[in-house]
Amino acid sequence: MHDLVIRGGTVVDGTGGEPFMADVAIDGDRVSLVGTVEAKGREEIDATGKFVTPGFVDVHTHYDGQATWDDEMAPSSWHGITTVVMGNCGVGFAPAKPDRREWLIGLMEGVEDIPGTALAEGMSWNWETFPEYLDELEKMPRTVDVATHVPHGAVRAYVLGDREKPGAVPTDEEVKQMADIVADGVKAGALGFSTSRTILHRSIDGELVPGTTATKEELIEIGRAMGKVGNGVFEMASDLNKEWDEFGWMGDMSRETGLPVTFAALQSIAKDISLDEQIANMRAENDNGANIVAQIALRGNGIVMAWQGTVNPFVRHPSWMAMEELSWDEKYARLKDPAFKAKLLSEAAEPPEEIDMVPVFMVITNGWAMQFEMDEDFNYEPQAEESIAMRAEAAGKSGAEYAYDLMMQDEGKGFIYLPLLNYIDGNLDFLEDLQQADDTVNSLSDGGAHCGTICDAASPTFMLEHWVKNRKRGTLSMEHAIKRQCLDTARLYGLNDRGVLKPGYLADVNVINMDQIKLGKPWLAFDLPAGGKRLLQKAEGYDYTVKSGEITFKGGAVTDKRPGGLIRGPQAVEMLEAAE
Repeated sequence: MHDLVIRGGTVVDGTGGEPFMADVAIDGDRVSLVGTVEAKGREEIDATGKFVTPGFVDVHTHYDGQATWDDEMAPSSWHGITTVVMGNCGVGFAPAKPDRREWLIGLMEGVEDIPGTALAEGMSWNWETFPEYLDELEKMPRTVDVATHVPHGAVRAYVLGDREKPGAVPTDEEVKQMADIVADGVKAGALGFSTSRTILHRSIDGELVPGTTATKEELIEIGRAMGKVGNGVFEMASDLNKEWDEFGWMGDMSRETGLPVTFAALQSIAKDISLDEQIANMRAENDNGANIVAQIALRGNGIVMAWQGTVNPFVRHPSWMAMEELSWDEKYARLKDPAFKAKLLSEAAEPPEEIDMVPVFMVITNGWAMQFEMDEDFNYEPQAEESIAMRAEAAGKSGAEYAYDLMMQDEGKGFIYLPLLNYIDGNLDFLEDLQQADDTVNSLSDGGAHCGTICDAASPTFMLEHWVKNRKRGTLSMEHAIKRQCLDTARLYGLNDRGVLKPGYLADVNVINMDQIKLGKPWLAFDLPAGGKRLLQKAEGYDYTVKSGEITFKGGAVTDKRPGGLIRGPQAVEMLEAAE
């Protein structure tokens, strides 16, 4: 008798091969048989008419704080994700001296829009060193497995202390200390190291993140330290400024250390290098022996704007800024007042002090042609005629008034979608070839982050609903989409025990009804510690999610099973003979 048998489903095993009809038997936390299963299961799932896939592996999340208090790990766990890698973009909470905790919270709040009050109340800070942080993560069972990078920001703050400011130049000894901390973190189980070098990433005080002004020598030395350990992924978000020659040093480091380097590949108004150039430069280095992998998003990375969100088009209008200390009920009462509306609409927005942020500011406050109304059946690949500019013109309103009225819908809970990145062409056609490439992985969901502005943790569901099921052109096959979100992401980080449904692999499984797969409408919840807000989005169509052989979600509802734990370092598959 098996512990669990999933019967009669169409198996998409994660390898990219053709789907096939089969049963899946699970014993303990491993798949024991894929084929015809004669023996009964102590528990059985009827998957007739459904797809049976590996659990999804999301390698770009920011649950660094949430993972210390939350065992459900929503919203990622709601979307078939059974493994998350966090600590991306150089932000995290270890190592952390007591006098730098508040600074690290401010860095995370500024970069990733996670409420600082929630982090301050939710985290225990039962650690100082990075290995101690891993020990803390290991204490809590969860619905998913978690893994993490050693974050550059925390490492620099630990070594430089109060000297950590934009432009700070560490001594050779300090660089060695940083490299040693990263090496110790990787030895303890970190899957790699992360940094950020983009002007879009700033602390809550508006300061550039530490990695932005770090020298390539500092970054290469850290890479060398991981190379001596023998494993680890070097992850980076960057504006890829041409004068920095990012691809040159990434290639040199990868060739010298033998380690993979991965970066966020995006269309961006903040970059002076096009996405085509990014990919071409990466491939030139790879043709010369490097191993650089581009992380690509599945849709426009942008901002969900709302009155109660972090950002709205009037966020820099004097009348709005004057309400900063008011409660939502007080703000809503004023927003309903026609006189207040007229005043707000008549005002000019005050530009930010940072000159390099002005282009972003202009798009947020006046980019009506790039902003779209999020209705019940919103399509994340909207066309120009669906923009606020076009709808406002048809309604005989200004873009500003249309946006105001839109956000007032549903008692002030209307949403505007602004694809700030990855939507320069007004469509997603450019992603078609990239999703077929071996040197890219589907990523950049930012699960757990951008709580008041983005809800991209649902990316795997979007992949299924939009790219596999509904898109009129350039669709993905089911088998290729599953490989992209399972095998490819897992292998990048050396997680060779998952992402495939074969005997011996980890029993992380989704049972999916593709006829019903659908994203729900986002909503703002105030359920983080200290009442912190976050955008959430559920999905229909996940009949079951199984983590390490135990059912964690049934019909979209979480069960009481918490088989997930901490991943320490690369993982090997346990090759088993198929059970009878």
